[in-house]
Amino acid sequence: MPYGFMGRILYIDVTERSYKTIPLDEGFIKKWLGATGIGIKLLMDYQEPRIDPFHPCNPLVFTVGPFVGTMVPCSSRYGVFAKSPLSNLLGEAYSAGFWCLEFKRAGYDALVVKGKADRPLYLYIEDDTVHFLDASHLWGKTTWETEDTIRRELGDHEVRVASIGPAGENLVRFACIMNDRYRAAGRTGLGAVMGSKNIKAIAVRGTGAVEVAEPKTLQEKCLELYHRLQGPATTKYRTLGTSANILVLNTAAALPTRNYREAMFDGALQVSGETLNEMFVAKIQACPSCPMRCEHVAEVKDGKFKGTTVRVEYESLWALGPYCGVRELDAVIKAIELCDLYGMDAISTGVVIGFVMECFSRGLISREDTGGVALEFGNSEALLTMIEQIAFRENLGSILAEGVKRASEKISGSIDFAMHVKGVEMTGYDVRGLKTAALGYAVSRRGAHHQTHGAYSFDLSGKVDRFKAERGRGKLVAESEDIYIVYDSLPLCKFTRAAWKGLEEIAYIYNLVTGFQFSAADLLKSAERISNLARIYNMREGLTWMDDTLPPRVMKDPIPEGLAKGSKVAPEELRMLILDYYEARGWDSKGVPRPSKLLELGIEEYIPLISYIAR
Repeated sequence: MPYGFMGRILYIDVTERSYKTIPLDEGFIKKWLGATGIGIKLLMDYQEPRIDPFHPCNPLVFTVGPFVGTMVPCSSRYGVFAKSPLSNLLGEAYSAGFWCLEFKRAGYDALVVKGKADRPLYLYIEDDTVHFLDASHLWGKTTWETEDTIRRELGDHEVRVASIGPAGENLVRFACIMNDRYRAAGRTGLGAVMGSKNIKAIAVRGTGAVEVAEPKTLQEKCLELYHRLQGPATTKYRTLGTSANILVLNTAAALPTRNYREAMFDGALQVSGETLNEMFVAKIQACPSCPMRCEHVAEVKDGKFKGTTVRVEYESLWALGPYCGVRELDAVIKAIELCDLYGMDAISTGVVIGFVMECFSRGLISREDTGGVALEFGNSEALLTMIEQIAFRENLGSILAEGVKRASEKISGSIDFAMHVKGVEMTGYDVRGLKTAALGYAVSRRGAHHQTHGAYSFDLSGKVDRFKAERGRGKLVAESEDIYIVYDSLPLCKFTRAAWKGLEEIAYIYNLVTGFQFSAADLLKSAERISNLARIYNMREGLTWMDDTLPPRVMKDPIPEGLAKGSKVAPEELRMLILDYYEARGWDSKGVPRPSKLLELGIEEYIPLISYIAR
């Protein structure tokens, strides 16, 4: 078995309350690289095609990469995969923290959970043993209460817990999985999949060790990296944190505001990273093996939200603040805390509430529909009330719990301003004036998400003309997707990307850990293989080229103010960009991977499937 890997998959059937280990061989590992590739491949192999995401046979897959549990800095991350209840396509999310370390030390590289328990339970993985424990008393509790209770019951503070809250139990389609209190596998609704299986939590305790191929050389190299990661390349994350993006994007007229009606927020300073750090940040802490410390924990020390304490980062701050027109920072912090407690993706939550606020302002819904709540932009009390209603599927919250796409299909006249890609809610970059990013969102394998491609960086850095659609952007997006797959697979926190001396240095670390002899080109080839497998999976589940698109508002309504005034993505521009991307990928004009490409990547076994689907 290669170094850096444990060589085992843990397979659990919660219907039968049985488990077994499956060996992971070296050829499989080399082909699929790490967390992302292994996760998508296991989902492809273990899931029956076209099943409902809440079907017991939809596998819930957790994966860790070779760097987890080693001394490589900023590598304590894991992936979660299943068919998404939001998109009915690939569900994929990542989280950081201590849970993945305990899981890896328990002796596994991946966990596959299938079936549905006959009553609520939680799994306790203790090295080679899996315990199926009653969770009836935990059902209804918040994620924080669940984590604390399980640790007390097991009598071990070192146990790490990944759990769902009431939102997951109630099958809110954007429910998330929380671990280590503040960390979330947030996107694509995988907490709802966990809830559909009657699994409240997965607790882990491992006592093994992760061996690396060249420990002495790795130690020397990692010491150098630790020093570098405390330098200027990561200053933003160590000081203001990601919330610094509020004022940066507001200045660039790229801050989606009031459900994409605007791209600048007149209350940006009140909810900025600068204000957050000055008035509310109580401490800045780090994930294990991280020398940067980017986790800004805010505490409300007075007023009606006194005692509220939660990690705050840009996306949640944006979604529950500017996107909903809310400028009271203490209320936004409270909203973030509620999302964490109930186990809901804060991004999707904010986008859904911003959407329904616009519905209210247009008269498409009334106070009678909202239970008397005045769902006006800027109403922080309405924001907090709707979070409660969504989590518990009360009143209008039951419709919103379906996600913005399904909600817009039920509220007449709202489809054109439902902000999603492939059913997954948009994130905090106004792509009307970021045309490379617009392409990245349109073709993203897991719906709207900037962390699949990072293409906004080309636009905002000035490397390209952000207002111009032109050939060549497809190659930029495809290459960025593959680089991001490398980061997620090994794994490495993407906040470190400016500190690395290229993929060659990452490949060098990979070889010191595994004993392989991979070049940067080998890493990218593996990532390209994974990108193509994700496309094949999505096509198997029903994706066509018509799903590679953007919300109508992005293509119809230009940005009304600021540096980007007048910018939008015209349909013909988007189609040109998408065809350019397909060409860069080696796919045909309908986004189908060509047989020659699959043969080149060593996944020719999928040629018959693709040929059948394409017919």
